[in-house]
Amino acid sequence: MDKIDYNTLNAKQKESYNYQMISAVLAEYGYTTYRMHDDYHGADFHAVHVDGHVLKVQLKSRITIHYKYLNKDIFIAFSNDRIKWYLYPHDEIFEIVTNHSGGAKDGGHRSIHYIPKWLMPFISKFEL
Repeated sequence: MDKIDYNTLNAKQKESYNYQMISAVLAEYGYTTYRMHDDYHGADFHAVHVDGHVLKVQLKSRITIHYKYLNKDIFIAFSNDRIKWYLYPHDEIFEIVTNHSGGAKDGGHRSIHYIPKWLMPFISKFEL
């Protein structure tokens, strides 16, 4: 078997790859994941802890905030480098980003392709 080159994958293949990777990381924290194929209530997948607690998770390739995720108890999972994974409560980071930058951009959402220095103290506590 040969390992794949992530950069050669198409968007759907990258999403599947990232789902498998975050699932492996979450397993170390006692979670089993269940993929939702229709963004059920804003979630790409549910993560169920051994104690029964359920997280609704939206999988992204970068830090993302969006009005459509507000007040839905959604967590955002992303990897900055496919090594470190982050799982943050959307509404908490939404408030921090919009307060810092003067609001969400581009029709109610904002996507940041790197972790800005000013955001690192807030997002680092959600590193898995």
